[in-house]
Amino acid sequence: MEHKLLEKLSEQEWQEQLDPETYRVCRLGETEAPFSGTLLHHKASGFYHCACCDRPLFKSESKFDSGCGWPAFDQPIATSAVKYFDDKSAGMHRIEVRCAHCNAHLGHVFDDGPTVTGARYCINSVAMQFHKPDSTA
Repeated sequence: MEHKLLEKLSEQEWQEQLDPETYRVCRLGETEAPFSGTLLHHKASGFYHCACCDRPLFKSESKFDSGCGWPAFDQPIATSAVKYFDDKSAGMHRIEVRCAHCNAHLGHVFDDGPTVTGARYCINSVAMQFHKPDSTA
């Protein structure tokens, strides 16, 4: 990647850097089809990073099977890893989750999770890359 700061990339530069599906989801705020993501049933130990800027977002220990069709987590790797926005699209009110570093759309968070946090982060597989514990640098 060029040395230009990620937050300063133009939409054309993002489109050139990302595959069409990742661009559609992460930069245009769309959603991958439920039950279609490669990370939905992924169970290895490690870290889930932003597909756009490679910053860590979630630990595998926080992942659970929610049955919703997208990878689900009960908390981000750090409170500073993601940011939240009101989303009133599609005739409903949801909380959108974006990467705090590059502003990529990741998915949504709901307050009906089964763990002690009560959160269910439904995150598009295409918005993430998995890294094994020894490859997080």
